[in-house]
Amino acid sequence: MSDAAQPTAADVRAAVEAVKAALDRHLEAVERRAGESRAPGGAGAGERGGARAGADAAALDSAVYAAFDELAAAGENYDELLYEVYDEVTPFEIPGGDTLPSYRGPEVPSALSVLIRRDYTIAEPQRMLAQAERVTELDPDSAEDERVEGASAGSSAHAALGVLFGEYEPDEIATRHKEFGLEEGDSTLWVVAADEPAEPGEWLSAPFEQADPQHVICRFDVSSVFDEDEEDLLVETRGELDDEPDDEPDDESEGEPYNDHDEDDHDEDDEDEDDEDEDDEEESDDPEDDDGDGEESADASDAREGTRRRR
Repeated sequence: MSDAAQPTAADVRAAVEAVKAALDRHLEAVERRAGESRAPGGAGAGERGGARAGADAAALDSAVYAAFDELAAAGENYDELLYEVYDEVTPFEIPGGDTLPSYRGPEVPSALSVLIRRDYTIAEPQRMLAQAERVTELDPDSAEDERVEGASAGSSAHAALGVLFGEYEPDEIATRHKEFGLEEGDSTLWVVAADEPAEPGEWLSAPFEQADPQHVICRFDVSSVFDEDEEDLLVETRGELDDEPDDEPDDESEGEPYNDHDEDDHDEDDEDEDDEDEDDEEESDDPEDDDGDGEESADASDAREGTRRRR
């Protein structure tokens, strides 16, 4: 980009004025819709109220949606110019291109379309070729594909992919992708409402061109970006915890409360040891005890001593 094409401070000022105007228009549209919904029905509402009220509500909704889109575009433009000129950003999150518009589909859909996209990286080509060749050895008919005629599944990536995706369901490949030498990328699933079921073969020539984002009921996205955001948040939280001052004294002896029962505990331990010594002397004086019993008594004494120490 040449120097003449670089944005200026005047461009930033114009962009922020556009944001202010878009904010006013958005607020006006919201207030107008809210005021209309609270207003009581006028004369003739009993005859024409149903259809007219529905049309008015739809028009007010459209005005709010349009004002929202204008505000988002103005805010994004201002944010970009502010960064380019001053190397600063706003604290507002501008909806990106992956944000779905407001739902405009049927309230009670009679048909659904499920659109799935899964991206993979061929991380281990040789593993993929070997798996495809193994499939063709077990099922020679799986290698019959006119698009890769004359190619071997063990030597052609196109032939191998045709064999694998023809033999296994997409969900199974997603579950076992590492076995096939693939690495998962982003994926998304859209559930799209339809007014009526499509005719057989109607959309096969262009299966994804008729997907209307305004008819998407729900979507489910999987991306490593989400994991990275969670990791960044976790690291950030850990950093905040590490920065907290340690109120505990460095010396373990400082700050410890005096326990007046400590001396009693030591006295009880001494009494227990004296009792054990007396028991040992009595056992050693018993002429009927053999060496095995003496060892067993010593072991039992050690066990009792160890138990008391654990407590």
